[in-house]
Amino acid sequence: MQKIIIIKYAELSTKKDNINFFLSTLKENLKASLRDYKVNITYDKGRMFINGPEENFDLITDKLTKTFGIHEINIGYELENNNLDNISASLIELIKDKDITTFKINAKRSDKNYGITSPEIARILGGIVLKNKENVSVDVHNPSTIINIEIRYQHAYIYFDKIKGIGGYPVGVAGKSLLMLSGGIDSPVAGYLAMKRGVRLECIYFESPPHTSVAAKNKVISLAKTLADYSGYVKLHVVNFTAIQEAILKNCPHEYLITIMRRMMYRISERIAKKHNCKAIINGESIGQVASQTLTSMSCINCVTSMPVIRPVACLDKLDIIEIAKKISTYEISIQPYEDCCTIFVPEHPIINPTRECCETYEEYFDFAPLLNDAINSEEVIKVENKISEEYSDIL
Repeated sequence: MQKIIIIKYAELSTKKDNINFFLSTLKENLKASLRDYKVNITYDKGRMFINGPEENFDLITDKLTKTFGIHEINIGYELENNNLDNISASLIELIKDKDITTFKINAKRSDKNYGITSPEIARILGGIVLKNKENVSVDVHNPSTIINIEIRYQHAYIYFDKIKGIGGYPVGVAGKSLLMLSGGIDSPVAGYLAMKRGVRLECIYFESPPHTSVAAKNKVISLAKTLADYSGYVKLHVVNFTAIQEAILKNCPHEYLITIMRRMMYRISERIAKKHNCKAIINGESIGQVASQTLTSMSCINCVTSMPVIRPVACLDKLDIIEIAKKISTYEISIQPYEDCCTIFVPEHPIINPTRECCETYEEYFDFAPLLNDAINSEEVIKVENKISEEYSDIL
């Protein structure tokens, strides 16, 4: 009898012809995440199994709770064979020192050629518990202990407690996209939700020195590092936006500053995304939250790119976004008082219903094409890993 970690799949278990792609991706993600723990990972279409040193199980479980594609984690026991006598003997041993008042047996059999049915297995093993454990009773509705028995083709498994996973698809099965990562609350949450749908993230951050500080950049790197806890690593593209921002401030009507600035960001993001084989742009825009996020503004800004733009938090209330940010540990980082380039030049009365025609007219007031080229050529790529040092020195 060997102690083992049993993983139950999330939504990916509904896949049919391409389920092996989803499962192999999950396995590779786990191999990368657990590379320091000397584990062996095997799987079939129903379960994934992790063998490794028991002293690391708590650390391994913590990693698993941050891995997309997992519905449930169970610390259980793998039996050498699925013979009912062996299962009974092992169960007696496991419950000997376990505090049980009421219990229920959940029995499942993957091998439909097994000699007896699941209800019969539950009945027989329930009798074994009653016979070998004093002062216990069966309660199928609200038991203090649920005893899970799974009979598979070669082995049987016994487990008691379960740990909830975060669900979703394994990161990478949906390809790669570029997240416009600011220092605010919304964009990291948008990145998290995109990863939950299997998207591998690269991020872009627009810095504007000396108007934005090194502390603001490090804040964004910290956000990227937190997101990397859920995906192993994140590549962060840092682009110098100073010259573009100053040109917009000098040449364009102030009520249009944010609108035109966002149009420039989208143009740069599209080119960076295509350069690095990203299939879409992701951002933290939420309908109506600020002037640049009205539907009219989004339409006016979005028209400069032909790439799909995904807005995972578009229809969430701010309080809902904050709740997710706290859950994923980005909130306390996001509220640090370091301004990004989206907030330093906000006009007193930004326009909420801009027109495309006005934007195109005002953009003719200065030659922005070479400024875009310079910004893209300034690109600094930082590979932020979930175990990276505080210096973030891994510059590609």
